[in-house]
Amino acid sequence: MQKIGVFVCWCGSNIAGTVDVHAVAEAMKNVPGVVYATDYQYMCSEVGQQKIREAIAEYGLTGVVVCSCSPRMHEATFRKTAEKAGLNPYMVEIANIREQCSWIHKDKEVGTEKAITLAKAAVAKVLKNAPLTAGTSPVIKRALVIGGGIAGIQTALDIADAGFEVDIVEKSPTIGGRMAQLDKTFPTLDCAACILTPKMVDAAPRRSTSSPTPRSKKSPASWATSPSPSAKGRAMWTPPSAPAAARAWRNAPPARARTSSTWA
Repeated sequence: MQKIGVFVCWCGSNIAGTVDVHAVAEAMKNVPGVVYATDYQYMCSEVGQQKIREAIAEYGLTGVVVCSCSPRMHEATFRKTAEKAGLNPYMVEIANIREQCSWIHKDKEVGTEKAITLAKAAVAKVLKNAPLTAGTSPVIKRALVIGGGIAGIQTALDIADAGFEVDIVEKSPTIGGRMAQLDKTFPTLDCAACILTPKMVDAAPRRSTSSPTPRSKKSPASWATSPSPSAKGRAMWTPPSAPAAARAWRNAPPARARTSSTWA
């Protein structure tokens, strides 16, 4: 049987100003599964965290709900607190009664009612939770960019500049996208090629491909962008019908094919 403890934070007047925190704590005592409920001015303080640890030990709590601010701010804090008391940190849930309740309501009765609803929802969730164990999985630090338009090219360059390999997959036989087909761009009315071609030139020293021609017109092409300055590849195949900005790549000297980058 689950034993849930509920801890309602005042957050000074941030929550207590528009939510009756005492009423929330009292209401939670009647929720099935809840064996302990209390409120305190600052649950994130050392004293507040100590109250949580003591309650876990005294009541043998199997789950904790903290009604406070956003999980983004203090979820890690309360998980560490529970872990120090011997409770699995993933058995802690946060009911955000500040950003989602007290800060958006001026009527205290309405705010209190909503806070109780949010707290009950958090209790219902923690009752379904199961203890978890954090783990790690090996990953290949390599990115895949879908689409070889201006956005895809810029994204690939940014990732490559950060030191990672990148694959660009483009359904057309050439990269450049719609921008390569335009004459001018809004709002500066600069020529599209003036913007796009420098991006291609910037990427050129880091481009290579393992096959000079695609298997079919519908097959997506794949380029590899390498962070290594020694990779001198270019896109090695561009049809004569390609836009002017994309044709600039065809004239670049080919590089040694990379087996890690293929035409799908």
